[in-house]
Amino acid sequence: MTKLSGWDDTIVAIATPQGVGAIGVIRLSGNKAFEIINHLFPSKDLDHQPTHTLHVGYLKEGDKVLDEVVVSLFKAPKSYTGEDVIEISAHGSPFIHQQIVGACVKEGARLAKPGEFTQRAFLNGKLDLAQAEAVADLIASNTAASQKAALHTIRGGFSANLKDLRDRLLKFSALIELELDFSQEDVEFADRTQFYELINELQYSTSKLINSFQLGNVIRNGVSVAIVGKPNAGKSTLLNNLLNENRAIVSDIPGTTRDTIEEVINIDGILFRLIDTAGIREHTTDVIESAGIERSLEKIKQADLVLYVFDINEGIAELKTWQLQAEKDGVRFLLVANKIDSADEKVAREKFAAFDHIVFISAKNNMHTEVLKEKMVDMILEGKVQPENTIITNARHFHALKEVARSLNDIKEGLDKKIPGDLLALDIRRSLHYLGEITGEITNEDQLDYIFSKFCIGK
Repeated sequence: MTKLSGWDDTIVAIATPQGVGAIGVIRLSGNKAFEIINHLFPSKDLDHQPTHTLHVGYLKEGDKVLDEVVVSLFKAPKSYTGEDVIEISAHGSPFIHQQIVGACVKEGARLAKPGEFTQRAFLNGKLDLAQAEAVADLIASNTAASQKAALHTIRGGFSANLKDLRDRLLKFSALIELELDFSQEDVEFADRTQFYELINELQYSTSKLINSFQLGNVIRNGVSVAIVGKPNAGKSTLLNNLLNENRAIVSDIPGTTRDTIEEVINIDGILFRLIDTAGIREHTTDVIESAGIERSLEKIKQADLVLYVFDINEGIAELKTWQLQAEKDGVRFLLVANKIDSADEKVAREKFAAFDHIVFISAKNNMHTEVLKEKMVDMILEGKVQPENTIITNARHFHALKEVARSLNDIKEGLDKKIPGDLLALDIRRSLHYLGEITGEITNEDQLDYIFSKFCIGK
């Protein structure tokens, strides 16, 4: 990776979150990192100490003691950024941290921009762009699934998939380009049958990555779940049960829930954003309740999953009507037959045997709610992709892969129509271009600045 202009200085930033804590870490990276620390750490000459070692002593600005610190040394190229890196572990006072940063700036460092340490790691070839972006995803991860997906990419799992696609396409690209040099002799170096088979394989691999983006969105952003149903069906009781706390007011009075209530729960590494809605009924004279019902209907349209809660003692005609409408509208739903404690469970199951995607529970008595949670996860994951596999969570990667798929389709159509090699070469180059954009083999300074500006300072 060729270094861009303005990357020869030394940067400094606080690498730990703002606020008071036991310790805080200040990070330096650049060719003057050791020179700067030696001026501030008079206990010993750190320039002559081995890399990956720790040193305890006083950090001073002139005669003024700033703090007693632990200094960690990482000499280039064996560091996160590929440059000389110093990490100063100080006591957790924000005032002390600012003093240390200020002293480093006086000695010649400058304040780092958001994501600049990781950007330097990318520019120095320590990470490709997909891996670098996964660092931000790992920092932002708040579930086991999002953690696994980010770690898989950081370790190079996604990059390995892309490298395989690119290398196989490059091989045939070289043969096609070679044919152009011998265009007057009407020869074919690239076996069109093998090339056609390769394009089919690449289309399958690319399609699999593209299709994983839906699950990637779930892992990264969570699942919006609307809990809907008629008044007094037990929606708020169910919400309280799932959260294991009394979040929503529960009452026998119809229309108690007037507005939507939103809470988050982690189930098997997936975040579910639960939305308790106002009970839906056709006739009400209450203006506030009517507004709540309108919001409920809107939440149904926006939700990734709808839990339709109903009283098991009611008839099935109204339930059939709701299900048919939901299927017509393309709503993903689970039917939740509540109050199973008030009926014969065997009889109830026979009564609703014709319905798919149905779970029998008692929200009040916490019966079968674990089964409901399992069903919710199954409805979202659908058993298609496991979190440890390569999962696309980044919209930039998704759109680039869509362009790759479009180019592969054009190549295939070109082979079907037996178009000349020079035209095939254009489509191949376009596909290679978008694969290169994902890993950063093809990029520009503005694009990098935009990507890394979304990182936190100090990373």
